[in-house]
Amino acid sequence: MRQAATIVGVVLLLLSAVAPAAGVAAAPAEDTSNLDAQTLDCSFPVTQTDASGHNVTVSEEPQRVVTLNPSAAQTMWELDASEKVVGVSQFAGFLDGAESREVVTSGFPSSVDVERVISLDPDLVLAPNTINNESVAQLRDAGVTVYRFEMAASIEDIYRKTETIGQLTGECDAAESTVSAMRDRVETVEAAVDGAEKPSVFYDMGDRYTAGPNTFIGQILSRAGGYNIAADANTSQAYPQLSAEFVVEQDPEFLVVSASPENLGNDSRSYIAEDSVLRNTTAFEEGNIVVVDTNHISQPAPRVVEPMTQMAQAFHPEAYADANTTTTATATATTQEPTATETTTAPETTQTTGTTIPGFGIPAAVVAALGAALLAGRRF
Repeated sequence: MRQAATIVGVVLLLLSAVAPAAGVAAAPAEDTSNLDAQTLDCSFPVTQTDASGHNVTVSEEPQRVVTLNPSAAQTMWELDASEKVVGVSQFAGFLDGAESREVVTSGFPSSVDVERVISLDPDLVLAPNTINNESVAQLRDAGVTVYRFEMAASIEDIYRKTETIGQLTGECDAAESTVSAMRDRVETVEAAVDGAEKPSVFYDMGDRYTAGPNTFIGQILSRAGGYNIAADANTSQAYPQLSAEFVVEQDPEFLVVSASPENLGNDSRSYIAEDSVLRNTTAFEEGNIVVVDTNHISQPAPRVVEPMTQMAQAFHPEAYADANTTTTATATATTQEPTATETTTAPETTQTTGTTIPGFGIPAAVVAALGAALLAGRRF
């Protein structure tokens, strides 16, 4: 069960375009502090330049959207715009109601059924950079509007991706409120762990594969107040396979593992295989194992704040509790006594749906193949 969940996590990483290719360092995160006050423009027609350098014009607000990766689908659900989605990838089954949408991708890595997408008569297709150029060209040749996303290498990239999807789909208000809520969560975490000593952490993707520091997962781990031991591995790989000797020598204080939703809630040590070298670490001996939802940590989409918060609470429980209490008290104080001329309304919130994901009978060889592709420098 653990192995299946891990394999799904690795596949989702590739399909969701989560990181730079091996040997390609992530660009430094841009300063986005000045974006907080900006209001997104949701007027149509709207033109945006996508990752392929194509000027994509959406003439009017889309009513039929196809998402070719789970992170784009997750974002549409978080924007409360799932009713516009008519097609999804085979990995979107964890989203409530996704089973009623047409599945338009298959295989590992994911390939697009171009004819099926065209048959859905979409107003807009949201595509990851992992979809091959030929499929994108075929869709465009058929008159389909396709926006292709760049790789997400930071939380700031996820903010921008969410805002872009909001603009392209006419969901600007929802995008603004979603990004604002994400920023609040991230700022609370960063304030809590600021200045605290970072415990050493290993994020286990299975068979000692892990996320390097120049990936958005590595950034989440660091900004949650952990020290990623992969930073000391002397490798330029985005998702390197660390040696057993290196992991034992580093002896991480915490382990982070992922599992599908239906497998969450078990004893934390049960997620580590009986023959795993990770059982020889301080983290395992002391039970310092953080188990996060695969669908949240492996996709560059709004729900990444969930595992980030979970890790911060585990790495720095007292500091996070203090920061959260302070934040709550401040928020209460500012809304507790409105003046007679003020009208207070409850802010709109994005509901996180219950998640389920179908089981995958993927052979272990897939992990080796995907790992080899990463190590060979293939661009995902």
